[in-house]
Amino acid sequence: MKSITIKGSKRESVGKVATKALRNAGMVPCVIYGGDKPVHFSAEELAFKKLVYTPNVYTATINVDGEKISAILQDIQFHPVSDKILHVDFYQLFDDKEVTMNIPVKLTGTSPGVLNGGSLRFTNRKLKIKALPANLPDYVSADISKLKIGNKLTITSLFNDDYTFMHPDNTVVVQVRTSRNATNVDDEDEDETTEEATPEAAAE
Repeated sequence: MKSITIKGSKRESVGKVATKALRNAGMVPCVIYGGDKPVHFSAEELAFKKLVYTPNVYTATINVDGEKISAILQDIQFHPVSDKILHVDFYQLFDDKEVTMNIPVKLTGTSPGVLNGGSLRFTNRKLKIKALPANLPDYVSADISKLKIGNKLTITSLFNDDYTFMHPDNTVVVQVRTSRNATNVDDEDEDETTEEATPEAAAE
């Protein structure tokens, strides 16, 4: 998984007055959990732009006064009116310890059911997986090239040895449902119909 680097400075004080002063200066108070003890630091709000305001998922390499810590975003608080970032919690990563993350799903291929007028329902755009940091994927690939009208793609079709899905096996990821414009005609049937109709059309 790709990583975003965030440069921060350790916080000497974590009280309300110091926190307010940081925010007034355009800085965001942060904490890294998961290690021997929490690491309190602050960073510029702009440093979180690529980590927060994106549909993609990244790990974070946090450089706190020269010390680099690998972590993932655990929680983030926004101002209810201005949407400014108020506080960010991270969870430290270790090479030999599995971590749980919500990973985006990327659809590949073209569904024949959609070509026949079916409606594609992308039910779960992100899936929770558990894996070692080295095995965290940028996205989970879901092939929809065999989905006809009425077909579903469940978690069992996406199993991977590198990570574990934290969902029931029957969880539906994507499905093709019928619609008013649906024909329910398979690709092979369409080819046969075209071949049979061509001579008649030529005769006319």
